[in-house]
Amino acid sequence: MIILGDHKGILIPDLDAFRAASTRFKGLRLIHTHLADEELSPEDLTDLSHLRLDMIGALQVLEDGSPGKLFWAHLIPENPQGDYWLIHEPQEPHRLDLNFLSFIAALEDEFARQQKTRKIDAAEKAILVRVEKNPLAGAQASIDELQQLAETCGVAVFDTQIQYRPQPDPKYLVGRGRLAAIDLRATQIGANLLIFDHELTPAQVRSIGNFTGLKIIDRTQVILDIFARRAHSREGKIQVELAQLKYLLPRLMHKDTSLSRLAGGIGGLGPGETKLEIDRRRIRERIHRLEKDLKSITKSRGQRRGRRERSGLPVISIVGYTNAGKSTLLNTLTKSAVLVEDKLFATLDTKSARLRFPHDTEAIITDTVGFIRNLPQELFSAFRATLDELQEADLLVHVIDISNDQFEEQITAVENILEELDISGKPTIRVLNKADRFHDQEALQFLCKRFDAVAASALDRTSLFGLLEKIEAILPNTNFAGRGFCARKEEDED
Repeated sequence: MIILGDHKGILIPDLDAFRAASTRFKGLRLIHTHLADEELSPEDLTDLSHLRLDMIGALQVLEDGSPGKLFWAHLIPENPQGDYWLIHEPQEPHRLDLNFLSFIAALEDEFARQQKTRKIDAAEKAILVRVEKNPLAGAQASIDELQQLAETCGVAVFDTQIQYRPQPDPKYLVGRGRLAAIDLRATQIGANLLIFDHELTPAQVRSIGNFTGLKIIDRTQVILDIFARRAHSREGKIQVELAQLKYLLPRLMHKDTSLSRLAGGIGGLGPGETKLEIDRRRIRERIHRLEKDLKSITKSRGQRRGRRERSGLPVISIVGYTNAGKSTLLNTLTKSAVLVEDKLFATLDTKSARLRFPHDTEAIITDTVGFIRNLPQELFSAFRATLDELQEADLLVHVIDISNDQFEEQITAVENILEELDISGKPTIRVLNKADRFHDQEALQFLCKRFDAVAASALDRTSLFGLLEKIEAILPNTNFAGRGFCARKEEDED
């Protein structure tokens, strides 16, 4: 292939038709001339990495038109120095004593060998990416949480990249140069997926995908995937599908050029309706059906709620950040068997059980879906009916993972969601859970006073007596007080 350029440079055509794999190069060598006596430029090295060329070379042209020295470079596997390429000493082309085909084959074998040593069975191997304006804004904690989310989806995280910049790049989020470096890093370590710790626009997904050739997803998609895996009840599955479709609909923006316009079809589709238009219409119809089903389920829940109210028992709802230990607390308090896993969003479906107090009084205690900072709006809307059940609670028990370094930020995230649900004013007991992992007892007591909280370990029933006493003390002063709890308690004491 011969490409003619001008004094500004050369335009490399689309190379998608050439071979590509995580351990192989394009099978192409780019040798070009520089008008001045120049070494390989940053643009040359970017082309080498971005296009995954076998080699790039810049050939000097002497005054008499004869070739001078050749400056050349090639990609190299992961190494302690963190280099992406090796630039060789320039020399005359006729002095190059190299069997290039054997050399490239050996280089590709080394890329493959290094990737095999990772022994990763996961289909998706990711690099996590975050852009942060403020170096003090806790970017590392956020990307650590994204890593937990990704691993919950079965993704193997190979690397994380944080870029600090005044404003995100509108096209690539990170700068173009940084994206090229990330792309090259993916080639070195065998990653096939970039996960961004932000919600990307459809245009950004296309631009980044076209630039890197990698699969691109954002934080919202990861959370949606977890919810889809975790939903077991009919209601949970409807809520998750509804959230996925609402996320997908605005992203069906451009036509698949491999699909021609349809010449008509069953169901009254007019001639010329595109495949994209059909997809969008069907998604809207599906959303309408799911919303109708959800309203029916919400009505049934309201009837169950009415029966609970007629039972004369107060309702306690457990809330908290995901993986804070809410389901474990419910199990220990009520001797239930709700699924407990040390994973994010292990519980999606609301679970209820009876809680018996030492004075033989009872209450209904409910476990809810865990919260997370920057909860995707699509999920918040879809699970609104479930979260609205918190409106009927007489008391909230806010479970906090005191062993997590970010527990204060998690408290803020939970309280912001409660405020958005307009239930932030309800009587609330804070529980500093996993106190057994907190070895500084003096500091723990200080935190209990600071947050007006009770320290406990949800795994240890004996540590929950203080919580039970506080619940019994608060319930008579809630809105439920007039519905029988005080009277029943007095009868028991008589």
